[in-house]
Amino acid sequence: MGIAHWDEVEKGREERGQMAGTWSSLGTAAGSWRAGASRIELAPGEQPTPPHVHGDSEEIFYVLGGSGLTLLDDKAYEIRAGDCIVYKNFHEAHTIRAGDDGLDVIAFGPREYLGSGELPRGRTMWSITGFIEVQKGHPWDREPRLEWPAPEAERPATIVNVQDVEPQVRGGRRRRDLAGAAGSRWTGLKHIEMDAGTLSGPPHVHSAEEEIFVVLEGGGTLELTPPGLGAEPEAQPVRRGSVVARPPGTGVAHAFRAGESGMALIAWGSREPNDICWYPRSRKIYWTGVDVVGRIEQLDYWDGEELE
Repeated sequence: MGIAHWDEVEKGREERGQMAGTWSSLGTAAGSWRAGASRIELAPGEQPTPPHVHGDSEEIFYVLGGSGLTLLDDKAYEIRAGDCIVYKNFHEAHTIRAGDDGLDVIAFGPREYLGSGELPRGRTMWSITGFIEVQKGHPWDREPRLEWPAPEAERPATIVNVQDVEPQVRGGRRRRDLAGAAGSRWTGLKHIEMDAGTLSGPPHVHSAEEEIFVVLEGGGTLELTPPGLGAEPEAQPVRRGSVVARPPGTGVAHAFRAGESGMALIAWGSREPNDICWYPRSRKIYWTGVDVVGRIEQLDYWDGEELE
């Protein structure tokens, strides 16, 4: 059903040189396709990766708890619970480090797949103008030790806290576009709070965009509406720590409904410009790339067809 819980996802401990951390692949456990969501739990002083830059993928981190630092090239900045951090592709080399109370984050981003072919017997890979030698070992073993600078007095615009972003309020729900406020270009992260009995939004299904949701507080149900005229939603319980993956093109519409204590969640999406979003209750279609919403008459596939 595309639902996992972070307490039930296998944890992997990574320690190599200066790097250390405990990882949980939440997206994979929930059945995501090309979208990634990894929980990274750090003890005081731990740093999970070397400073790195992605060529294709924009990363967004959400801080669940604790505090620490993030590095952007040669400058460090303080981060804390409720922060959204956007790491743009082809921008600063980045990593994080836990403070005295540890650090707990979720890292979201599309998975990168290198379009290359390997020749395993000769240990080479094709390149545009030649070939690349494939070496044994791990690239982190060649990383020089990182000396962290003192944090800067002011944080950059790519770090925002949920409390500092003005919500859009509508019918018992408060939506904050965290990633938009932090300057994301290719992906999105929203923080959604719902009063008891409130839907997160209209039930909908995407043709191209993949979404991952993580319940932060409270609980309720995930409502999944199968395709077909007059189909009724099926409710699945969710609670704090539930992770829901909604791959594109399933035909199954989704929405969350808050329980008696309300619900808060974060929603990550891949922002595909060619995405078409279908709303089965209102029979609307949203062509997201051109920002056009319209209503159509839904028909059976064979309606009006004359077959010989």
